[in-house]
Amino acid sequence: MPSPGLLVLFGSQTGTAQDVSERLGREARRRRLDCRVQALDSYSVVNLINEPLVIFVCATTGQGDPPDNMKNFWKFIFRKNLPPTSLCQMDFAILGLGDSSYAKFNFVAKKLHRRLLQLGGRALLPVCLGDDQHELGPDAAVDPWLRDLWDKVLGLYPVPVDLGMIPAGVPLPSKFTLHFLLEAPRMCSEEQRVTGTDPHGPPSEQQPFLAPMVSNRRVTSPLHFQDVRLIEFDITGSGLSFAAGDVVLIQPENSASHTQQFCQVLGLDPDQNFTLLPREPGVSCPARLPQPCSVRHLVSHYLDIASVPRRSFFELLACLSPHELEREKLLHFSSPQGQEELYSYCSRPRRTILEVLCDFPHTAGAIPADYLLDLIPPIRPRAFSIASSLLAHPSRLQILMAVVQYQTRLKEPRRGLCSSWLASLDPGQGPVQVPLWVRPGGLTFPETPDTPVIMVGPGTGVAPFRAAVQERVAQGQNGNFLFFGCRWRDQDFYWEAEWMELERRGCLTLFTAFSREQEQKVYVQHRLRELGPLVWELLDRRGAYFSLAGNAKCMPADVSEALTSIFQKEGGLSGPDAASYLARLQRTRRFQSETWA
Repeated sequence: MPSPGLLVLFGSQTGTAQDVSERLGREARRRRLDCRVQALDSYSVVNLINEPLVIFVCATTGQGDPPDNMKNFWKFIFRKNLPPTSLCQMDFAILGLGDSSYAKFNFVAKKLHRRLLQLGGRALLPVCLGDDQHELGPDAAVDPWLRDLWDKVLGLYPVPVDLGMIPAGVPLPSKFTLHFLLEAPRMCSEEQRVTGTDPHGPPSEQQPFLAPMVSNRRVTSPLHFQDVRLIEFDITGSGLSFAAGDVVLIQPENSASHTQQFCQVLGLDPDQNFTLLPREPGVSCPARLPQPCSVRHLVSHYLDIASVPRRSFFELLACLSPHELEREKLLHFSSPQGQEELYSYCSRPRRTILEVLCDFPHTAGAIPADYLLDLIPPIRPRAFSIASSLLAHPSRLQILMAVVQYQTRLKEPRRGLCSSWLASLDPGQGPVQVPLWVRPGGLTFPETPDTPVIMVGPGTGVAPFRAAVQERVAQGQNGNFLFFGCRWRDQDFYWEAEWMELERRGCLTLFTAFSREQEQKVYVQHRLRELGPLVWELLDRRGAYFSLAGNAKCMPADVSEALTSIFQKEGGLSGPDAASYLARLQRTRRFQSETWA
């Protein structure tokens, strides 16, 4: 029987689902199977009816939401008018990636599995439930599931006897070839990047707007443990428009010192220019890379050398290593038996790709340039809640950003790529431009003037609510109730003077929780419980919306618990009825949340 085209479709938010999908693609090619790997929203979903064999790799984000690059697919596949026999010719399997500390663990994968069965698809296997909380990460579930998957697939479509499998130690061909140029191009890659922006289309990931940074100011006291910045951009002439609750995406870059160190370790000349060519038809070059491109631009703007490498990095590096001892160690790290050791070496201390390459110098120095884009993932944009309204600050866009820095057992502190890069930019020293674009966020606010809004935003979670309050006040909507929490009134109380002035004008009612100012810590959920009668009246009698933003770990669950407790105490509801009441608020989008890890 001829091999069918295997299709791997992924929905990925942080890159893990994409990495697993590409691993599936490599393993398929080793088994001589034709395989395409695509993001769900870049695939024409109407063609699913013609696909014989599809593997879906889906992450679950936030409170059980699909990732951004599968939202259009999600809407389509749940259309009520799709016939129940739509996918009766398709064998499928679903690999889910989630975090068991969240209530809706792998919700997207489970729900999609049920839906594909409803549409007539045949499941090759039960859903794989990859779990970030496992000490070995998702691979603990993914590895045995993939073994079962290939047994099933090869039972249907065996490897041709005359070809056999391509052994694990043999590298597959690179996706691209780099053709180095003898002469420098007439226009440098930076100039191409600026002039390549299409003035007619709205800014996007392919064509970001290079926004001048107006100011970059620390808003926490010098005594406070965390450096938090209020950063303002000028978006005049960008074509950008946004509403409260929307998100700005910023494309960061690697530091000059890291770029230089990487080029030294790999023996690359940063000033050399190249053109990129795909090896296979139908594969396009990354839109973000100019053609021709310098090695410096590739490393500083595209390759994520400051990220923690995944297991696939070690698999390919082992294939490319000419050094026996280093190759042996890399093979161990990429094997199922070596995962605990890899976790201790890499994931736990958050060791970066650049640091790993420095630890394996003989291998790093022998990496063919053609494999750079296979080996190292692209730098992903970072999302920030927009903290200002165009009605209050025309032609301006502001963000509130905590600079990520922490210590592990490694000597050098760990630093967030985007926040460290943005914090280092000083518009006072000369013009600074930052590539950005916007997209809708998870929060929307009622347009009816008399509908109140309860906003719960501890820490930097208050950012989208500043935009909302500014927008609503400008439109004459005064039912604004804000619960804000931080550690100390005099150290990290963001926009204190602004909130006080709005309170004085009768435009805002503010409730604060300063967690460290008394012996027992007080958080926003405690304030909600104290103000239970008001919260119940606003929600039940005045039809208020309830919005929540901030850290995803414990706070959303604590706030939900406080609400169900209020519904029981003030509304006289039973436990199950209180849970149903909250679920109804969520279903009608009167309860919304925007949380991040």
